[in-house]
Amino acid sequence: MRGVGVELDLNLPYSTEGLPGVGGELRAAPDLFVVEEIPLYEASGTGQHLYVNVTKEELTTREVQRGLAEAFDLPYRAVGFAGMKDKYARATQTFSLLVGHVDESFLEAAPDRIGTKTPVTVNWVRLHRNKIKKGHLLGNRFTITITQPSVDGEIAMARAEAIAEQLRGCGLPNFYGPQRLGQNGSNVRRGWELLRGEKRIANRWLRSLLLASVQSYLCNRYLALRQQQGRFNRLLTGDIAKKHDTGGLFVVADQTVEQSRFERKEISFTAPIYGPKMWEAEAESGELEQAVLAESGLDLASLARAKMMGTRRLGRILLNDLSVTRKGTDIVVAFSLPKGAFATTVLREFMKVSDDLLAQAAVEDSSSDENGRN
Repeated sequence: MRGVGVELDLNLPYSTEGLPGVGGELRAAPDLFVVEEIPLYEASGTGQHLYVNVTKEELTTREVQRGLAEAFDLPYRAVGFAGMKDKYARATQTFSLLVGHVDESFLEAAPDRIGTKTPVTVNWVRLHRNKIKKGHLLGNRFTITITQPSVDGEIAMARAEAIAEQLRGCGLPNFYGPQRLGQNGSNVRRGWELLRGEKRIANRWLRSLLLASVQSYLCNRYLALRQQQGRFNRLLTGDIAKKHDTGGLFVVADQTVEQSRFERKEISFTAPIYGPKMWEAEAESGELEQAVLAESGLDLASLARAKMMGTRRLGRILLNDLSVTRKGTDIVVAFSLPKGAFATTVLREFMKVSDDLLAQAAVEDSSSDENGRN
């Protein structure tokens, strides 16, 4: 590991390089940043867990969790949820509460009971047989309004449509958002200090966040390098690919055989979240992974000592349902993302503003991604 300082390269290439952005601002009001959870499964109507679907504004997921626990006199750990949602947004998600066997009158009274403890809108309540756990979601739908574009409405709309068309065609790298890395990479630098033993942090949540930010930075470096080398829009021999329909992973033994499936958007390559338990790529793909790790000065042994076990992350985001509309002078961008992906990764393509401005506008409400702690 390098002895003095940490030289970070936070620059990420655009997938729509050459297409001018619209500028603008985010989160002028919660109803201009709308997030809706896409469930992994539907509630069956029977069971000992009460599923509560709510819409919240200016509340963290943890605050809603505590309010629901208080409403039903439960320990907060008896309240489950699939993933954190943004505080400064209009976010809809489902929680589960272990209430035991209850009757219809209990269900009918539940919304009013919830309203006495937490200021959310209850959309529906149903029973199901199991607790909702972290990761029990397919992804999230976003409807986000970019306000005060830097160009007038017609030009902004034309620019947004051109960007959307290109992104629908080829997708974009599944970069971690700047809110994960911190202002100017501050989270990454602090995580590196923990790895070096230069600092100690007793708060387990914060320690996990800072260490995960180092893994996130390395993943971004891998994706950026792959794109800069012209290897994003094709598979590499030795890639660990993922099937979009089943989620299954496999090694790409012959790139020429699998490339047609990649182009049909049936499969995508995965990117490394470095750690000793990560499934390592092979051949050409493995060489690229090792080059990024070597550049960092880290090794798998140092990550293992910090209990950063590693996994793999979908490398390409597909935006088949991406749409843009104009609302007065504003631009509304709507799209769906798989779990663990960052909306700011999409918005940076449209806005072409600094990542620091995006980080200030996009406050992450979680220290974990699609796999919990990496």
